[in-house]
Amino acid sequence: QVQLVESGGGLVQAGGSLRLSCAASGHTFSIYAMGWFRQAPGKEREFVAAISTVAGNTEYGDSVKGRFTISRDNAKNTVYLQMNDPKPEDTAVYYCAAGFAAIRDSVAYRYWGQGTQVTVSS
Repeated sequence: QVQLVESGGGLVQAGGSLRLSCAASGHTFSIYAMGWFRQAPGKEREFVAAISTVAGNTEYGDSVKGRFTISRDNAKNTVYLQMNDPKPEDTAVYYCAAGFAAIRDSVAYRYWGQGTQVTVSS
């Protein structure tokens, strides 16, 4: 069992920056691929970014590529999402997830956090 707790959400101006964190506990963090997803009101959950275990290979959703960066610190059991140049359309609840493949499909992720709200003002 893995518990995930996101933090760092809030209100940010378009063009600014924000860093989300996701702290994991309960199991060996380094064995899990980690992902970030988001869901805006009235929309389906959307893949944002993923990072593999030790090698740290990354993948990004098309809408955030070049602006967001996912990273992990296995010593701190934490995964991060650095959001640069956010846009109003990035407004959503952001969820981190742990699974066994760093892919876009949410079915690969077994454990989910409770989410953190990010609001981007124009």
